[in-house]
Amino acid sequence: MLRKLVALAVTAALFGSGLGSTDALAETVSTERHKVTVSTLADKLEKPWGMAFLPAGDLLITEKSGTLRRVTLSGDISSPLSGVPAVVDRSQGGLLDIAVDPNFGDNQYVYLSYSEADPQGGEGNSTAVMRAKLTANGLTNGKVIFRGAPKYKSGAHFGSRLVFAPDGHLFITLGDRYSAMNDAQTLDNHHGKVVRIKPDGSVPSDNPFVGKQGALPEIWSFGHRNVQGAAIHPTTGKLWTVEHGPKGGDEINIPEAGHNYGWPEATYGVDYDGSIISDKTHVEGTVQPHYYWVPSIATSNMIFYTGDKFPAWKGDLLVAALKGSQVARLDLDGDRVMHEETLFEEAVTQRIRDIEQGPDGYIYLITDDRNGQLIQIKPAQ
Repeated sequence: MLRKLVALAVTAALFGSGLGSTDALAETVSTERHKVTVSTLADKLEKPWGMAFLPAGDLLITEKSGTLRRVTLSGDISSPLSGVPAVVDRSQGGLLDIAVDPNFGDNQYVYLSYSEADPQGGEGNSTAVMRAKLTANGLTNGKVIFRGAPKYKSGAHFGSRLVFAPDGHLFITLGDRYSAMNDAQTLDNHHGKVVRIKPDGSVPSDNPFVGKQGALPEIWSFGHRNVQGAAIHPTTGKLWTVEHGPKGGDEINIPEAGHNYGWPEATYGVDYDGSIISDKTHVEGTVQPHYYWVPSIATSNMIFYTGDKFPAWKGDLLVAALKGSQVARLDLDGDRVMHEETLFEEAVTQRIRDIEQGPDGYIYLITDDRNGQLIQIKPAQ
């Protein structure tokens, strides 16, 4: 009896706020290949940004204001977990992505990306990544393993997806900070870059710019705008990314070590006021996007579907989007995009900020709203 009372007390401490549980009323949606149900599991998340599944099946979900919560698939939302770093919650900044260490069962490490103020007291900020151990009540032993350089006074374009490669290295996607867009073409800063580090923050010796004078050694690829989606191809093991274009020109890329992806010298978009950023869509020495959208769909995150619950989607790339509250399903033949289908735009009414595949093989979405939702996609019976 005492053991049962202790278990109930722990549950009450984590989930005692009573936030967010909602009846999972399912809407049935027909797609080209599957009939699915779209169910809201929780609907009181405060502008959620990133999510990651724990091995036991619960989710860790970040809220942009600086809160980390543990959420069950029955819709229970925990009280805020302790140990989260201070964030600059302004414009596009805040607490952003979260990733679980591939060896979590042994080390209990999780990784958070966020907009960090200048530790020296300056007005600038940048994307940072902290590693910490997850306990029953929160995070302990937090250590900043990456700080974007330089600190820059802007509230825009932090990028900030975290994804582990099969070799255990951590990719961090970054943004160009908007008004510093030209920095994406130089190697003395992290603006508009994808970086690659070891889980402890050290630099792999085979990174492409290690030892090059004037280049930051963490850089993997450059010439990006604002990379907010990343996934590892399940067959090739290569990194794929998706980045916001300006007005038009959202891009999927397959970033290779040391390659330049063109921004802002080449783009398929124009500025938000219609003015020309570049009159070129390709510049010699830069890589063309693997796939792009004109007009933009305002891409967020993406996954390769690898489960068995939706067999006709297996191997497809699912790209979540803020505009139109949709998921773009890209039918792949190897790396080639053969067909695009728009999913869920009528069933989901809020901007989709993140997409993940659960351990159960179902698909999960979170929406970018002050009453943000956790949504589950299942096959219809």
